[in-house]
Amino acid sequence: MQKYEYHKLLDRAVEALPKEIVVKERFQMPQGIIFHEGNTTILKNIGEIADRVNREVGQIFSYLLKELGTAGEIDGDRAIFQGKIPESRMQECIKRYVKRYVLCRECGRPDTKLIKKNRTLLLKCEACGAIHPVAGKIKRE
Repeated sequence: MQKYEYHKLLDRAVEALPKEIVVKERFQMPQGIIFHEGNTTILKNIGEIADRVNREVGQIFSYLLKELGTAGEIDGDRAIFQGKIPESRMQECIKRYVKRYVLCRECGRPDTKLIKKNRTLLLKCEACGAIHPVAGKIKRE
């Protein structure tokens, strides 16, 4: 009888799996392309971020304005904010938005939509069916 070492067998089994099974998530957290022009901060890809998380640009923009405590405007596919906002702060705000208003708290998938029932904003997961209230208000357009 031949003895096998557990870790060697496990490594061999993982190598034999197709690559698409090894990849755990299909959703990648969107990263903002941020740069400064004078005393303004520009988020170049707000439209792309909105597409990836399946939300309206206006919702994301309103959230960012509130979180960053600044004024701004949408110019086509980019958002312009007053003041020099550090890139790390902007990325963290985008990450918080996705965690709060996009990802399901049960299964962690991004297949959700925002619904309003009475006066409560709810996050409904299309993948697992979970429904959770969302803390805070978000402007709906």
